[in-house]
Amino acid sequence: MPLPASHFFYLARCCDGSLYAGTAKDLKEREATHNEGKGAKYTRSRLPVRFVYSEKFRTLSSARRREAEVRKWKKEEKERLVKKHIV
Repeated sequence: MPLPASHFFYLARCCDGSLYAGTAKDLKEREATHNEGKGAKYTRSRLPVRFVYSEKFRTLSSARRREAEVRKWKKEEKERLVKKHIV
């Protein structure tokens, strides 16, 4: 029986200290894409980025729901989440 597909919600720390929330199938590949300047417009001017938090989900829609939820949080709330877990 094949393993279920995995998708991730992540927080990336930008060089200016800000946090960027996103989703990906492969965290290492996505972090590299950001750092090549081919990621989100927000991160392109804040390189390099480093992934500091992630959560695994079975579906992309679940990961995106979590992303939308966390994006609404204040920075302090996101920082508490990062502090609880290191990638």
